[in-house]
Amino acid sequence: MGEIVTIILMAGALGMDAFSISLGMGMLGLRRKQIFLIGFIIGVFHFFMPLLGMVAGIWVSSYMGAITIYIGGALLIFIGVQMIYSGLKDEEMSFMKPTGWGLFIFALSVSLDSFSAGLSFGMLGTKTFLTVTLIAVFSMLLSWIGLIMGAKFQRYIGVYGVLLGGCILIGFGIKLLLP
Repeated sequence: MGEIVTIILMAGALGMDAFSISLGMGMLGLRRKQIFLIGFIIGVFHFFMPLLGMVAGIWVSSYMGAITIYIGGALLIFIGVQMIYSGLKDEEMSFMKPTGWGLFIFALSVSLDSFSAGLSFGMLGTKTFLTVTLIAVFSMLLSWIGLIMGAKFQRYIGVYGVLLGGCILIGFGIKLLLP
């Protein structure tokens, strides 16, 4: 049960990045069909990117043994710090059209941190299908919420989502590093 709670919290933390970026994207005045498609595509990417990371993590852990827990913890801390850093930067997000290749690039860029988290999960030996499914579902739902809220609220809300997600990842990374 503890593993499921951890996976759910991690999926939520990874989904917060998609949520915060979707807030900004939602300010483009998208239609419902576009909102559905963007959230769905982000969910698909958040399924396959951590899956690829987990496969690589399982391979690495089979060769490196117990040290992989420390590597996984360090990766989570790195991802969390990176999320917080990007959230604190005062740069405007460059909007690309959320269609065709623009949507592909957008979904890929939002899901890159899920690959690294998947690498950590793979090294730790978590349940693969459960993990990637929860990450995908949370990312898709949080993207939809972000897209809808983005049309209604100010852009500064997105920073807090990234900061919270980064803090959660750092917390889990520290938990893995401490005996």
